[in-house]
Amino acid sequence: TMEKKKTIFCDIDGTLFKYRKFETYKSSKPKVLPGAKEMINKWIGAGHQIVLTTARPEDMRDHTIKELKEAGIKWTAGRLIMGIERGERYVINDMDPNKPGRRAFGINLPRDLGLADPDWAVYGL
Repeated sequence: TMEKKKTIFCDIDGTLFKYRKFETYKSSKPKVLPGAKEMINKWIGAGHQIVLTTARPEDMRDHTIKELKEAGIKWTAGRLIMGIERGERYVINDMDPNKPGRRAFGINLPRDLGLADPDWAVYGL
């Protein structure tokens, strides 16, 4: 059977780009964190869906898209969710009774670590 594609929700600031204060977004250039571009683009290349999430306000959508494109970071068309809350984030999903194993994972990375160091294989990535 063909492996089902995954949906990967990924925060932007502190995960893909070095964390910056909101008020500096338009006056400073983002710094791409280690492995961020490579891992995201690898996942896209494997056919997985990348949903980028950010607490950046909706009125920063065009600027955010410009920064991501200039950095060479891809995501699935139409899957950029702006204005999420800054508090905890939860992924809630059902489990298939006919297939053992978890269907949702939460991955907490230290701010500004990037995506180069984690052992993604643990999560099936």
